[in-house]
Amino acid sequence: MNPILKDKLLNLPQRPGVYQYYDKNGKVIYVGKAKNLRNRVKSYFREKVDSTKTAVLVSKINDIQMIVTDTEIEALVLENTLIKKYKPRYNVILKDDKTFPYIRITNEPYPQIFSTRDIVKDGSKYFGPYTNVKSMHNSLRMINKIFQIRSCKYFIDSKTIEAKKIKVCLDYHIKKCGGPCEGLVSESEYKEMVAQVIKLLTGKTEDLISELETDMLDYSEKFQFEKAAELRDKINQLQIYSSRQKVVSNDFTDRDIIGTAIEGKDVAATILIIRNGKLVGKKQFKLVNEGKDELPVIYSAIIKHYYSEFVEIPKELVMEITPDDSESLINWLRTKSDKKIKFVIPQRKSNLKSLVRMNKENAKLQLKEIQLRRMKREGNLPYVLSSLKRDLYLKNLPRKIECFDISHIQGSDTVASMVVFVDGKPKRSLYRKFIIKTVKGVDDFASMREVITRRYSRVKHENEKLADLIMVDGGKGQLSSAIFALQDLGFKDFQIIGLAKRLEEVFLPKHSESQTIPKTSSSLKLLQHIRDEAHRFAITFHRQRRSKRTITTELLQIEGIGQSTAEHLLKEFKSIKSIKAVPLERIEKLIGKSKAAKVFNYFNS
Repeated sequence: MNPILKDKLLNLPQRPGVYQYYDKNGKVIYVGKAKNLRNRVKSYFREKVDSTKTAVLVSKINDIQMIVTDTEIEALVLENTLIKKYKPRYNVILKDDKTFPYIRITNEPYPQIFSTRDIVKDGSKYFGPYTNVKSMHNSLRMINKIFQIRSCKYFIDSKTIEAKKIKVCLDYHIKKCGGPCEGLVSESEYKEMVAQVIKLLTGKTEDLISELETDMLDYSEKFQFEKAAELRDKINQLQIYSSRQKVVSNDFTDRDIIGTAIEGKDVAATILIIRNGKLVGKKQFKLVNEGKDELPVIYSAIIKHYYSEFVEIPKELVMEITPDDSESLINWLRTKSDKKIKFVIPQRKSNLKSLVRMNKENAKLQLKEIQLRRMKREGNLPYVLSSLKRDLYLKNLPRKIECFDISHIQGSDTVASMVVFVDGKPKRSLYRKFIIKTVKGVDDFASMREVITRRYSRVKHENEKLADLIMVDGGKGQLSSAIFALQDLGFKDFQIIGLAKRLEEVFLPKHSESQTIPKTSSSLKLLQHIRDEAHRFAITFHRQRRSKRTITTELLQIEGIGQSTAEHLLKEFKSIKSIKAVPLERIEKLIGKSKAAKVFNYFNS
């Protein structure tokens, strides 16, 4: 240890603050915060350190710099700022190639609402960040459809209106804007509309619908039927939007479910956003854990990174484990949100426990995608395929892989899926769905034999080339069924495997025992990713079939509504809840006045 470093360790202050470790090149390699700088920093330089990671870090420290703060919360904020600035090697850091967009509501008398990637600290409100840009554009389309928000870029206040400098544009004439530029809507009315947009963006859709229903009744009682009709149309649109949001909780508490998956230095974080008991959004991002930190430290880093942005902080943050330095984090979150925040760690079987587990699975899928994208970026995909060829004893490089999965619940609506990967990437245009026709009850072996027969009968009939590798989700039984089906069709030269989910065992033809590929192998990761994608595709199709059967059955209970009409309604409106919400006129346009009246009266009598 150099003399300067020794002197600094002898003169550490007993105050809250931030410490920065530098290597011999003067580069920041770690940033931390402490309630008591002396106690915290000295703990790194004890004779027996807690972990190998700490030992490696200490061996590289050449200098220390400290910044004293008044409170621990100030230290936490400063720590987060410095981590983002310096990206130290031994901290868990956010790793993204792009800045995620926000929806911005400007700080003006008549605010604009638009998407942006630039944060301007001028009092504007920001909603996001949107890791799924498609989701953000859907939200903006919904806002423009329901609310008359101006699209122009002018600054409008009372002076510009009085000066008559700006004229209404086409948006006003097609009723997409209320015309604030000419004073055709008051500032208070416009800001009330913006407040309603904020409720929509924060997931308070049910509260907004309730508020609009009250206003609609007020207008009706005052015989202002045109305004009441406008609100009715807004309510109908919002009900359709709300019906597409999945109900995941019955207690209507606002909460975020935080999940993560870690492998090596790769960290995938997924946050499910639940408002009023409904799943209203999902945010995903990736971090890098060079220092091999433990799970509580990683959860702490996720919370610091995500909630330091312009995001709404709910009352509850639900996760699998208590984050590191939880007391400081809660105090910091309380100062940001001006409300009580608590961490919830579900301990026993409950709805929250299942949500945490589901979110963990989302994070695992995201992690696999991150790893595959990195392999592609680094040009390692040919290596992965070569590795797969070696591990599975294949004759040819498996450039095209077709994978099959069977899905059913208690023997009902058995379906199958086929997904196709070319050079390690999904080729969604080649995906196929199958409804099992010849098998009754639960028989995965017979179902697999049917779907393989149907798929490769067509391949044979159309003189297509067989995939380089055929893969089935399952063990010996599913694999044998697939092999018999291919042999019955006359195929002799084919490459096929089975991947059993329970222990990730690979089964090969003419091998009585399963083959085990190391869990860290890139080839196993690719196989797991393909299998999971086939399972996801099959499950989605199965749920669609089951939902359609259930809903169609309910529609058939209406006198005068047949199978064809029921399916037509379902195709147009997607769900029973949406059919209940739409006005009679829309149903009439679809199925005629007589049948529409029967459907409308059935749900609204």
